[in-house]
Amino acid sequence: MSPSIPFNPSNAPKLREARPPSRRTALAWGAGAALAVGLPASGSAYASTLDGAGALSHRLEALERRYSARLGVYACDTATGRSLRYRATERFPLCSVFKTLAVAAVLRDLDRDGAFLARRIRYTEQDVTSAGYAPVTGKPENLAGGMTVEELCSVAVRYSDNAAANLLLRELGGPGAVTRFCRSIGDGVTRLDRWEPELNSAEPWRTTDTTTPYAIGQSYARLTLGTALVHGDRERLTGWLLANTTGSAKLRAGLPADWAVAEKTGGGKYGTSNDVGIAWPPDRAPLVISVLTTRQAPDGPADDRLIAETATLLASLLG
Repeated sequence: MSPSIPFNPSNAPKLREARPPSRRTALAWGAGAALAVGLPASGSAYASTLDGAGALSHRLEALERRYSARLGVYACDTATGRSLRYRATERFPLCSVFKTLAVAAVLRDLDRDGAFLARRIRYTEQDVTSAGYAPVTGKPENLAGGMTVEELCSVAVRYSDNAAANLLLRELGGPGAVTRFCRSIGDGVTRLDRWEPELNSAEPWRTTDTTTPYAIGQSYARLTLGTALVHGDRERLTGWLLANTTGSAKLRAGLPADWAVAEKTGGGKYGTSNDVGIAWPPDRAPLVISVLTTRQAPDGPADDRLIAETATLLASLLG
């Protein structure tokens, strides 16, 4: 299939729904917008197109010092094209934010009229234990009876189930299929090279299993607001992201309570903690937000508060 077509954010339609935006409202807007963010990348790690963002960069630097972390940010107002970038072209560990990409690849490349989504996948206890984290696939009833591809897609996004993600990667032909999918939608940076849980090793020197805040933010926008997926698949994926259960302490904790947020988290060694998604403030077009964090120490603690505080700062400028 052909890649999605970049868009001019000034053409994005505005939300005119009642406050607060509901899950249904967000789905309707995302399904009907046919957008695919294509803003020009900047060569500067700290470049921004927002007035007053220089002061914000200093505040983000202060957060890095306080949390002893490296912080990457990309945020975009899809109505105006205004954006904020901080270390936005630096590589960070991808971790579980890849699961949205893998699910999107299944929806676009493997499913035909729901037949593949309805297929039941049988798997073993070894598939579950080797994945390291399997809150849904590891349930006895699912081990006994298997799960449909659609169910695996849902729990990979909503519960970040590693075994579900590995089973989907197996159907796609391996981690490299996610990299190829990214290239097909215009993301020349994001790459997946390993399976769960090894891909979360997150060593600072790695280029494998990495992305940048700018690249992953644009990819999520293409998938949820753009033309990378057909209407029904875009709506299905956005619904799973809106129903994510792992992000309450990250972006959602820092954004206003009346914003609808469709996001996917990730985490790994070296204190890596990520959250990427789309946020709908009331009565206006959505914002694309990507916050990636990591540390230098292998056993460095991940701190969700760093993402939440960053989200609050971004909302103060873009909200």
